[in-house]
Amino acid sequence: MPELPEVEALAGFLRQRLIGRAVDRVDVGAISVLKTYEPPPASLRGLSVTAVDRHGKFLDIDADGVHLVFHLARAGWLRWYDIAPSAILRPGKSPTALRVRFTPRHDGEVDDAEAGSEPGFDLTEAGTQKRLAVYVVRSAAQVPGIARLGPDPLADGFTRDDLATILAAGRQQIKGLLKDQSVLAGVGNAYSDEILHAAKISPFALAAKLDDEQVTRLFDALQTVLNGAIGTAAGKPAKELKDAKRAGMRVHGRTGQTCPICGDVVREVSFADSSLQYCATCQTGGKVLADRRMSKLLK
Repeated sequence: MPELPEVEALAGFLRQRLIGRAVDRVDVGAISVLKTYEPPPASLRGLSVTAVDRHGKFLDIDADGVHLVFHLARAGWLRWYDIAPSAILRPGKSPTALRVRFTPRHDGEVDDAEAGSEPGFDLTEAGTQKRLAVYVVRSAAQVPGIARLGPDPLADGFTRDDLATILAAGRQQIKGLLKDQSVLAGVGNAYSDEILHAAKISPFALAAKLDDEQVTRLFDALQTVLNGAIGTAAGKPAKELKDAKRAGMRVHGRTGQTCPICGDVVREVSFADSSLQYCATCQTGGKVLADRRMSKLLK
């Protein structure tokens, strides 16, 4: 699933290529991805892109006040074309859920190779669980998921004391709190594992019971891990971001491998539709956390 660093990188990638271009055409390949109907996608045609922003894990393309907002969910992705396919998508006939094509840009601020091109992108989704969501709205705040977002941990003005206040009010384990978009925007399963490993905190620790030193370590880890991942992803083409994310992980997705900090083995706790990875030596004082799914199977 794309999280804050990858979505930020995608926003920068699109911002560089789309500002000043007009939308030529929007084709819908899967009606189910559309979560709004007014204004219709066709209303974007002819409007010029003025901004590309990120809200948590949502991408927001502002075209003269009409916003094309999308959330890539677990298995969605953006496929960029320097020259977009000219074929019109037919609903139900293609794995592509949405295709957006843009007009050439002749503003003197692009390379000669780009100046006359007609670029675009597809939104695609793998698997059977279709969660990719697309919205066409007049304000990003009209998207329910954006309206519910908590503060962005990388926003100007977000402080260690702000995090402490959030944690003190939390009634859940810290792993779940970090993933809760209504509490903190942008962090998902992968980076919550990485942040907790960097902060040397158990994923099962209760948020409200973290002491001052742990809160400070967690705040520093949020900043360091997320900013580091953004730095790694910045400037990369969209097609390279998934591999860059995987390559940067220390514990997430590395069950059975060696912890790069202490040399212990990376362990996993499995749930119904997800899993977490952690290092017992670094995070739990050597205690191996119970894998509830495996425990049930062994009974």
